[in-house]
Amino acid sequence: MRKGKESIANDGAGRAALLLEWYGRHRRLLPWRPLSGTAADPYRVWLSEIMLQQTGVRTVGPYFEKFVTRWPDVGALARASLDDVLRMWAGLGYYSRARNLHICAVAVMRDHGGAFPETEQALRALPGIGPYTAAAILAIAFGRHTMPVDGNIERVVARLFAVEATLPKAKPLIQELAATLLGVTRTGDAKSRAGDSAQALMDLGSSICTPKKPACALCPLNDGCAARARGDQETFPRKAPKKTGTLRRGAAFVVRRGDWLLVRSRPEKGLLGGMTEVPGSKWLAGQDDRTALKQAPMLKGIARWHRKAGVVTHVFTHFPLELVVYTAKAPARAAAPEGMRWVPIATLQHEALPNLMRKVIAHGLGT
Repeated sequence: MRKGKESIANDGAGRAALLLEWYGRHRRLLPWRPLSGTAADPYRVWLSEIMLQQTGVRTVGPYFEKFVTRWPDVGALARASLDDVLRMWAGLGYYSRARNLHICAVAVMRDHGGAFPETEQALRALPGIGPYTAAAILAIAFGRHTMPVDGNIERVVARLFAVEATLPKAKPLIQELAATLLGVTRTGDAKSRAGDSAQALMDLGSSICTPKKPACALCPLNDGCAARARGDQETFPRKAPKKTGTLRRGAAFVVRRGDWLLVRSRPEKGLLGGMTEVPGSKWLAGQDDRTALKQAPMLKGIARWHRKAGVVTHVFTHFPLELVVYTAKAPARAAAPEGMRWVPIATLQHEALPNLMRKVIAHGLGT
């Protein structure tokens, strides 16, 4: 006797089968995703997963294409200079990931002969690869029986099972429940469909089980969704109140010497490590403009600084930031202070400028 649709939707294997059937018809075409029936490239899986951390598919697509065009494999990326990688990464944010990306490529070549290892322990020993990224590589690239849980999968599972615990405490339970959705082939080979199951859930969360106004009528798992049955699906996943860091303030100094701009590189370690910036003050809570102005770079020929109206705002993971912007024009032969350099304004797009500095420069130059 065959099971009814509702019975199938409430059974782990049944849900997994429904999900894979839906994925076979609706899978997204993504530049890092191989065509159906072809093996995934571990390098492309790894690169895309690092880029996609806290960044959307639409934003990542062009960056991914640029990276694989210039560095088509892990060996090519390992041979690149860190400066080139940071320049290519500029705009994606979280620049420590770009540094770890390069260090990881070097480690794969040095320690693993250019092939990504196929065990969780070995993957997690590589720079920048945590539990989620390791699971994604194992499932998608190597077909291992494991379920990576990103934000989309977290949301789908929290709704499907009406997980009442708040994040992040709910993560272990969600991970356990997500693993019940790993699909198998008719021969029972669980490894062969792990990657498809994970990507199916990612696609479901991206296209149907969205944060707001989910299209439940189109969902292949709607008959077995506990949150939908209650009518409160948009309230999942439950989240603890967000803690907002203390506002920090500072000043940025935009100095022109004709068609040249004064810049420097941030220290390799720390926030925005290794990126290009205009000189600036420290970023401190409660700092006033007068104190920040005293930290301006010392250049001969600059008599006074002009403060631009307004402030540049930016929100980092742990704190919001406000920068006042001061401008000045340096004499034609003014030397750059120690640790700084002049770069042509016309070629700023080739510098490893984080988004914050792009906003500062645009504000300072009036563009």
